[in-house]
Amino acid sequence: MNSNSPTFSNNDSMKFFRTLNKRVNEYFKENKIQKTGNWKLHLKTVIMFAIFLTPYFFLLAMDMPFWTYLLLNVVIGIGMAGVGMNVMHDGNHGSYSSKSWLNKIMGGSIYILAGNVYNWQVQHNVLHHTYTNIHGHDEDLDAGRVMRFTKQADWKYFHKFQHIYSVFLYGLLTFNWAITTDFLQMKRYLKRKLSYGEWKKPSVRWTTLVITKVIYFSIWLVIPMVIGITWWKVLLGFVVMHYTAGVILSVVFQLAHIVEDTVTPSPSEDMSMENTWAIHQLFTTANFAPKNWLVNYYTGGLNHQIEHHIFPNISHIHYDKIAKIVKETAQEFELPYYEFRTFRSALYSHFKHLKELGQKPQLV
Repeated sequence: MNSNSPTFSNNDSMKFFRTLNKRVNEYFKENKIQKTGNWKLHLKTVIMFAIFLTPYFFLLAMDMPFWTYLLLNVVIGIGMAGVGMNVMHDGNHGSYSSKSWLNKIMGGSIYILAGNVYNWQVQHNVLHHTYTNIHGHDEDLDAGRVMRFTKQADWKYFHKFQHIYSVFLYGLLTFNWAITTDFLQMKRYLKRKLSYGEWKKPSVRWTTLVITKVIYFSIWLVIPMVIGITWWKVLLGFVVMHYTAGVILSVVFQLAHIVEDTVTPSPSEDMSMENTWAIHQLFTTANFAPKNWLVNYYTGGLNHQIEHHIFPNISHIHYDKIAKIVKETAQEFELPYYEFRTFRSALYSHFKHLKELGQKPQLV
């Protein structure tokens, strides 16, 4: 980073993170289990890839009614989001496996999800996980002028309708990855010399991006057209697939960070933050539907965002177990632990918050 980046306090007089980290480590030691994935994650990988790719092969191999064609593209979108949240996410955090080569393979699944490993690791692992909910530094809060996710963002008259039109824009997330976002991000990140792990020459990064995009569009657009599927059906299916995945992925993120309870703190004039990094995560992150088995399973534990943000090196399959430790420790130190009991309550909070942020700044 640079001198213009926020710095977190080193003064943890309460010793919160030291205590929490010790307790979590003891949990894994006492139960004699690794922090990375196990057979449950491996089985889930097979299931998510099956949901993602099986409909694709049916589309290539069979002539079917139009409504069935569209429905299968919806299923592909559901599988696409599932692979992203359960497999790619853990892989790029290095928590899928204790073997680095396997993490690279699983993290590389993002290439068939329309993304790029380098861009994702910088935006997510570096910027989002380090500067969570800090305006101007966490790029997950940056939606251009069309959305206002923080009080620090400029207000436009049309923001008063953002709680209505936002859901239509959320579906464009992965579609934008495929078309424009990756190219713009790579140019920006390489100029800033940002990296996560090994630094590679810009020429290598650009070559990888172009080649993987060619392969991606060949799989999802060229091959279906070559085997005889009408071009407009292919394009429509492509949009349906991405829109489905985009809505799912966007909503999961928003329910964890852009809700009523979480804050979007700003650094002081000298770019220092009030809290330590770990405590900062508690103020800026929320869990939702922690007891809902389906939500927990399908979202890759991302409904346990608090646990994920404090321990991104631990596989999501352990979050429901360590959540009790994190919650009790936070309460012991009289720190916040934001949690919505249901998916519906978190969804309501998000859109209510969007409506509040959409009002004129002086009315917020």
